[in-house]
Amino acid sequence: MVDSSSFWSEKLKNIEERNKSEDPQYKKWKKEVLEKWNPGSEEKEFINSSGIPIKELYVPGDLHGDLNERLGYPGTFPFTRGIYPDMYRGRLWTMRMFSGFGTPEDTNRRLKYLIQHGESGLSIAFDMPTLYGYDCNNERAEGEVGKCGVNVSTLKDMEVLFDGIDLGRVSTSMTINAPAIVLLAMYMAVAKKQGVPLDRISGTVQADILKEYIAQKEWIFPPEVHLRMIRDMMVFCTESAPRWNYISISGYHIREAGASAVQELAFTLADGFHYVEMGLNAGLSADDFAPRLSFFFNSSINFFEEIAKMRAARRIWATVLKEKYGARNPRTMMLKFHTQTSGYTLTWQQPLNNIIRTTIEAMAGVLGGTQSLHTNSYDEAWALPSENAVKVALRTQQIIAEESGIADTVDPLGGSYYVEWLTDEMEKQAYSYFDRIEKAGGILKAIKTGYIQKEIANTSYRRQLRIEEGKEIMVGVNKYVEENEPPIKILRISKKAQLSQRKRLNDVLASRDQEKVRRSLERLEDAMKDESVNLMPYMIEAVESYATIEEISNIGRRLYGGWKEPVIV
Repeated sequence: MVDSSSFWSEKLKNIEERNKSEDPQYKKWKKEVLEKWNPGSEEKEFINSSGIPIKELYVPGDLHGDLNERLGYPGTFPFTRGIYPDMYRGRLWTMRMFSGFGTPEDTNRRLKYLIQHGESGLSIAFDMPTLYGYDCNNERAEGEVGKCGVNVSTLKDMEVLFDGIDLGRVSTSMTINAPAIVLLAMYMAVAKKQGVPLDRISGTVQADILKEYIAQKEWIFPPEVHLRMIRDMMVFCTESAPRWNYISISGYHIREAGASAVQELAFTLADGFHYVEMGLNAGLSADDFAPRLSFFFNSSINFFEEIAKMRAARRIWATVLKEKYGARNPRTMMLKFHTQTSGYTLTWQQPLNNIIRTTIEAMAGVLGGTQSLHTNSYDEAWALPSENAVKVALRTQQIIAEESGIADTVDPLGGSYYVEWLTDEMEKQAYSYFDRIEKAGGILKAIKTGYIQKEIANTSYRRQLRIEEGKEIMVGVNKYVEENEPPIKILRISKKAQLSQRKRLNDVLASRDQEKVRRSLERLEDAMKDESVNLMPYMIEAVESYATIEEISNIGRRLYGGWKEPVIV
């Protein structure tokens, strides 16, 4: 492993040296042709979300150094053009629509509906009580049960959620972070009940707790406790569930919190490098575990910026895994990622416009080389998506895949002067952030001191000012506004979901073997006190005894307490 203190600054220096010169033919054209044609061409400011000024034209002279070396071929290092040689010609991306609301029965029906209409992978959202490790009968869960995802308090809920769905035949992504180890244990317990060996289950549990402290703010314990749990999932799955991605390193929520594309790229990869170092410190080699690390990116409305971000992400990950962490297996260097279209670009004004926004963002994700894709529904600025809106969102992906021709060739924008220049520029700015993060003491220290959060807050503030000043246009919000828009039909979660979940929980509490629960929780607590013990077997034992998510989480609350983030000034 290469020393961090010099690695980042050296990489940044090399890129800056490479990009110094400017094409003399471009300068001549600009002076002799463009300025005469349009004397006021410099008056309007063209910048993207990362604050990068965009020129009116890009030429071969903008691409410095050996472009072929930076690009390679699809399926070969540094994977800029895609991680597989034939990309979508061989297999389309997985169409994985985010689902989850109300009771497990409600979500089970939605999952089966999506499978029936052509979805090729499941993606589960959980409600706020579940995300914070509380049972549905806790007073803090009042009014929140099933509202922003499905509610899960015990293994019984998980059994109902996947009733009639063979876990040996589907790939499942679960967006759960603080109690991720508990939900993964439940998923594995359901697989065992179905007779599916753990080495056959496939999918992802998000588990990326660093981005929670950066952006989403859903944690239970101090950072080090959650990181220990991720380490234990990493080691256990490497040994027992080799097809399971035990962490999806998420830039999506960082972007939704107000970050720019460059910040999403840099902070997400910095989190990823920290998880790599955790695995190495646990005694694994990068080639043992890093192939199961996956990523989750946002695809926002600035079309070319998003494509360049994804291409730069692949190149940076491959380079750093090889040069800094000693990876030798090409699979280790492949950055695999899921993409979701942006939530913050959706507007409650003129909601049908969101179909167009989502289509543009989905196309950027495909042209950027994503492995799976979720398209947001047009009504999500109002509420959880309705069935009709979900179907339109899924059809958007299917039309891109089957009708647009985008999937016919690999990396169709590769070689574009603009796209390649922007890919290089985003790579450079990401390395600049890596260098600053290292000088701040590493990603964990940068989060604890509030450095990362402040960077995002400042970017978000500047963007909001641009919208209010009319420098950045949002159709229907600050331009082409309509008065008295008619309301749309939205999905409403009935109070019955909370009542139903509480009844099921009470039934489980009354019928389970209390002594078995007590013993399993005691063994789990003993394991949590010993840093050298892997928690996964004890988590599986606890959920199989029908211990609740809150009972399990409360052990950590008693042992470790909570965590309060720094004040950002």
